[in-house]
Amino acid sequence: MFQGSITALITPFRNGAVDETAFQKIVDWQVKQGTKALVPCGTTGESPTLSHEEHMRVVELCIEAAGRRVPVIAGTGSNSTAEAIQLTRHAKKAGADAALVVTPYYNKPTQEGLYQHFKAVHDAADLPIVIYNIPGRCIVDMSVDTMARLAKLPNIVGVKDATADLARPLATRLAIGPKFCQLSGEDATALPFLAQGGHGCISVTSNIAPRLCADMHEAWARGDLQAAMAINERLMPLHQALFCETSPGPVKYAASLLGFCSAETRLPLSEIAEASKERVKRALGQVRLAAAA
Repeated sequence: MFQGSITALITPFRNGAVDETAFQKIVDWQVKQGTKALVPCGTTGESPTLSHEEHMRVVELCIEAAGRRVPVIAGTGSNSTAEAIQLTRHAKKAGADAALVVTPYYNKPTQEGLYQHFKAVHDAADLPIVIYNIPGRCIVDMSVDTMARLAKLPNIVGVKDATADLARPLATRLAIGPKFCQLSGEDATALPFLAQGGHGCISVTSNIAPRLCADMHEAWARGDLQAAMAINERLMPLHQALFCETSPGPVKYAASLLGFCSAETRLPLSEIAEASKERVKRALGQVRLAAAA
């Protein structure tokens, strides 16, 4: 069971190429800061603009730097089922602990199409699969009924829920059971997601504040609601600032301010606006993360 604070890793770039050294330093720092698992090549990792070779290399770099200290849940999704199978098979071969497979974007499959897509990936690669349900980016929303149907397959182990629907985790728990791993994909609602039956969060904010994010989840796990709420309140300005423009633009800018890597993104994502930069700087100060790491 994956649980606690899990980081959806950024992919650092320098002069258009993946900055492998910076990436592996980030992975090592994340582990040392208490992050419970790592997700390379998700949305935050700009997977849509990575070549297949880069995508596979980033997964390999993450597994190498993590050194089995924490699980690696490799992003392997695609709107092409054949490509998702290829990337998931590679993740298995590279030593990933699980795959994060996003619902197919742009194609707009039916619920039956979603089921058949995930079943095909499941059947082709012997690796635990976490469904990534993010209607805001993919247009399609996997229903609880379809997820329950998929959960009957042995290697469909959980969901990253980025619907921001706080009724969803409880409905999913009732439909599938408490062993189905439910991970929030929305930092600002991660704490109430836990209260509705969730197990953790695949976080953008934990790229910048991994210790605080881990502390919040640990406080919740030991039943210290007051401490968890206090940390959540402290983090809220950062949650909001890191989504003031399309992610990962703001979080990469924050990472550059903390000295981890450049703020470089790939088109069609462009440099964030000056007003957004000021908002990110202000939030880092509010959360007391303004000093270089």
